Amino acid sequence: MDSTSPPSHETSDKRADVLLVDDDVQLLRALERTLTQGGFTVARASDGQAAAREAMTGGYDVIVSDIHMPGVSGTEMLDMIRSYGCQTPVVLMTGSPSLETARDAIELGALHYLTKPIDRDLLLRAVGRASARTRELRRTRIESAATDPGQAAGFERALGSLWMAFQPIVSLRAKGPIAYEALVRSHEPGFANPATLLAFAEKHGRIHELSRGIRELCADAAANIPKGTLLFVNVHAQDLYDPDLFSAGSPLSSYASRVVLEITERSAIDEISDVGDRMRRLRDLGFAVAIDDLGAGYAGLSSIAMLEPDYVKLDMSLTRDLAASPLRKRLVASMVDACRDVGIRLVAEGVENERELFALRELGCDLLQGYHFGRPVPEFVKVAA
Repeated sequence: MDSTSPPSHETSDKRADVLLVDDDVQLLRALERTLTQGGFTVARASDGQAAAREAMTGGYDVIVSDIHMPGVSGTEMLDMIRSYGCQTPVVLMTGSPSLETARDAIELGALHYLTKPIDRDLLLRAVGRASARTRELRRTRIESAATDPGQAAGFERALGSLWMAFQPIVSLRAKGPIAYEALVRSHEPGFANPATLLAFAEKHGRIHELSRGIRELCADAAANIPKGTLLFVNVHAQDLYDPDLFSAGSPLSSYASRVVLEITERSAIDEISDVGDRMRRLRDLGFAVAIDDLGAGYAGLSSIAMLEPDYVKLDMSLTRDLAASPLRKRLVASMVDACRDVGIRLVAEGVENERELFALRELGCDLLQGYHFGRPVPEFVKVAA
């Protein structure tokens, strides 16, 4: 084969973007030449930590990485990006093959495990297969959306017409709002119901895109929120895999001291092995954390133990008709006392009338939210408590 001409490979119809990672500068350049001659576009990183940052933000088709590097190794980098939900195919290389690194590569989902010195044609075939897998994943997502092209187009319009409504959270002691919950809305008729918007995003892998749009709008709101009040922003469990949420440079992080991240979809929290570490990282940025629906179906107390929140929200199923239920009163009283003992602030949701307000006040619940104080509207409305 003529060494100066690009060989035939499985991705000849697309110039794939490859992230090439190695701390050996000379080898890095040689591999870059090989891949460029093979028809690929190449970006370089000289260590695993830089590669992880690039992988999670750069949209690469394939990652080709050495295993043995100072600091963050290739397998550690792979483990890191997988923990954030990045599914880019990875080809690992090593000059010191071992059963241990081969096993790690397989367990972490590396597509290929190549031994140095790297054979030129073997490298191109491996990257070609990895690129083909990326194209297939993209094609599947497109075909999935195409099953209902009208709904897919409506979702795109909905993303472009998002707006936020704000519902006050009031303090009986302060006699007014101490916070507002931001609730997403859209001007697109087919997605006017937030549940429909969320369901489509979940089904088609668009949660991060939707959530980033919401957080940008919430950043604008946080910049203009009344002095002395906080903004509660809903965070889907999948958002805990999004590096943008943890970036100090993201729009919302600029207002972290004014923001409480309210974790939803708590049943999925169990699947996140390092959720405690992720919570600490968010707090290091300045965010406070809340969990919702305490007392609803899922075991709320286990969520408190895992997330160690600053706020919890009492589910409206306990608030509803509270005045007429001695059992509910005892349950709510115990939750109020437990939260007070560990320094967590409790918010009672779903307060709709004076009877519920009076019962909650008698039980010592200070923070309340519900239609009795105001429906979600586009402005920050001051109300009396």
